Amino acid sequence: MNKPVILITNDDGIFAPGIRKLIEVARPLGNVIVVAPDSPMSGMSHAITVKNPLRLRKIVEEENYLEYSCNGTPVDAMKLGEQVVIGKKPDIVLSGINHGSNASVNIVYSGTMAAVIEANIDGIPAVGFSLLDYSHDADFSAVDEFIRTIILNVLENGLPEGVALNVNIPAVPKNQIKGIKVCRQAKGRWEEEFDARTDPHNREYYWLTGAFKNGDMDKDTDSWALANNYISVVPVNYDFTAHKALKTISNWKMNNQV
Repeated sequence: MNKPVILITNDDGIFAPGIRKLIEVARPLGNVIVVAPDSPMSGMSHAITVKNPLRLRKIVEEENYLEYSCNGTPVDAMKLGEQVVIGKKPDIVLSGINHGSNASVNIVYSGTMAAVIEANIDGIPAVGFSLLDYSHDADFSAVDEFIRTIILNVLENGLPEGVALNVNIPAVPKNQIKGIKVCRQAKGRWEEEFDARTDPHNREYYWLTGAFKNGDMDKDTDSWALANNYISVVPVNYDFTAHKALKTISNWKMNNQV
């Protein structure tokens, strides 16, 4: 039987420990192709490169395994992997494992999840994985079994049309993880400030600071699941239509409304 083609990318860069762990888990499951940014691209969201040429650099070529870096964003990497390196749609796209949370509203800013959503736009089943530990030397030793289970389920069952998965993992030992919980995205937000400073030339510059605030801790949310040591799995889609508002807005009195 032909092995499934698995495309892997991330936003922390090709040499980040998180993507190394994801590659380790995925390699026994199929023909793995890695295309990831050559430097950290966290917080890039769905950015693409349009003003500079994109370049690929082959790092490793082995049986059932190819690894490339690119000078673009996570979305660039996913596109290059699909259209240039593979030349067709892979069976699944995996992104991560991100160093840090992509739960709740963090998905909006996430390069990890942007690559997943880009794959979703192309009709490819896709999953983003994140561990709630921002440190470079984060401990990924507890994730193997859970990530493998989710990948195999997607390969076997597929995903509903237009749906991808946002998976977040609490940073606790394996024996403290209670299981996997399918849930909704919590309605948190960042309360941000700009820290104004002055450089040696007496010019102002700014550092973005802030704190995540979440008043939505219902038991069906990813924030609750993670706080209670569950792995959260949130089905997401790229359709931004506020379907519940269609009727309300349609009742407005607007000229030339059809």
